[in-house]
Amino acid sequence: MEAFESEKDRITEILNRLEEHYPNATTALRYETPFQLLVATILSAQCTDRRVNQVTERLFKKYKGPEDFARLSPEELAVEIKECGLFKNKSKNIVESSRIILEKYGGEVPHEFEELIKLPGVGRKTANVVLANAFGKPAFAVDTHVFRVSRRLGLSDGNDPLKVEKDLTERIPKMYWIRAHHWLIYHGRRVCTARKPKCESCFLKDLCPSCSCDR
Repeated sequence: MEAFESEKDRITEILNRLEEHYPNATTALRYETPFQLLVATILSAQCTDRRVNQVTERLFKKYKGPEDFARLSPEELAVEIKECGLFKNKSKNIVESSRIILEKYGGEVPHEFEELIKLPGVGRKTANVVLANAFGKPAFAVDTHVFRVSRRLGLSDGNDPLKVEKDLTERIPKMYWIRAHHWLIYHGRRVCTARKPKCESCFLKDLCPSCSCDR
């Protein structure tokens, strides 16, 4: 691995290269409002973004906002989202969250992390995705790609998403958080894949402590 005067310099170089290769990286989930992003992110648990987009393309034509979803029973919504997996729990959480958003927040998705995670089905990752993408607030969501790639790159040695999030937010400047989340996801999907990472062709191989290929 290439030597740097400091770990800060190595991380800066990683970020610069990621930005160069993925300048237009953004969320793959399709949505028009913060509420729709919230629903899509809840649906994305253990489900691909592609499948979620297929479901929400149909779903959001019939139901636009929390008032529409609040009128549904969990059983009715479950039929609409059954392709996403875990659909019974997801339907219950979405309906309950819709009702809370209407009753407690006037129909608007809350802008604060501590309020978001009070909603059924909303954990740290979902809250951070909504804050960053819907409201432009600095947040670093850790999904499976971010978890895997950041550990391989030596950006974190955490064994759980919370520790990885803590490491990333400490080591990466706040101005990069939203974009770096997307860069790591893109890299995880295209190059640093779970089963067979493409180390030989990786533009970060000289910066990566996990790379065992001939550099």
